[in-house]
Amino acid sequence: MQPALLKKIDLFFSHYPVKVYRKGQILILVGDIVDSIYYLQKGRVKVYDVSYRGDEIILNTHSGPTFFPMSLAFNHTTSPYIYEAETDIEVRLVPKEEISTFLQAHPKTTLSLLSHSYNEVDAAMSKMSYLMGSSAKTRLVYEIICECRKFGELQADGSYVLSNNERGIGARAGLSRETVSREAKSLKQKKLLSIKHNSIIVQDIKKLEEHLQTHA
Repeated sequence: MQPALLKKIDLFFSHYPVKVYRKGQILILVGDIVDSIYYLQKGRVKVYDVSYRGDEIILNTHSGPTFFPMSLAFNHTTSPYIYEAETDIEVRLVPKEEISTFLQAHPKTTLSLLSHSYNEVDAAMSKMSYLMGSSAKTRLVYEIICECRKFGELQADGSYVLSNNERGIGARAGLSRETVSREAKSLKQKKLLSIKHNSIIVQDIKKLEEHLQTHA
C-alpha cells in the first residue's frame, strides 16, 4: 500500500480508540455477527476452522496494517470461522456504516483494497491447487516458502527464520504434526531447512523453491 494512502487510512482510524488483544485471545467466533471492522495496526490474526478431530486448519493470516472482515460486515453473514490473535495485537474497531462512508468518499482507497483482495484470492487459489493435487511433502514445502515470503525474518546470511513449529506449519498446510515431522526429515538431510522447538530455519529459499518445482 502506498505511503500516502496508508497515511490517509491511519488518519481516519486514529479517531477510534486502540484495543489490545493478547496472543491467543479470540476476536470472532463461529456464528458471530460482525457489526464493526477491525483495523489491525500491529501483530497478526489467524483465521481458522477446527476439523472433526479437533485440529486447527488455518485458512488465512492477517498482518497489519489491514482491516477485516469486510465480507462478513457488508454481506450481513455470520462468521464461519474463528479469528484469533496469533501474536499480541493492536486494533481499532469502527462501525461498518462509517467504514462504508469513508470508502465511498475515497475511491482510491477502495481500489487499493480491491487489489489486495484479488491478490489474496489468487494466493488462496494457488494454495488450493497444491492442497488438492500435490503430495504431503510438496504441500509442506509450498507452505514454508509462503510463510517465509510473508512473515519470515531475513537474516544476514540470506536464511529465513519462521517463528513457528511443526504443529503450526501443519495447520497451515492441512497436515498433521506427525506427517510434517516425517516429510521434513529428508528436507533436513538435504540441508534445505532445520526445525527447532519454536522456529523453522530455511537456509536457502531459492534452493527450496527449486526443490518445489522439481517435485511439483
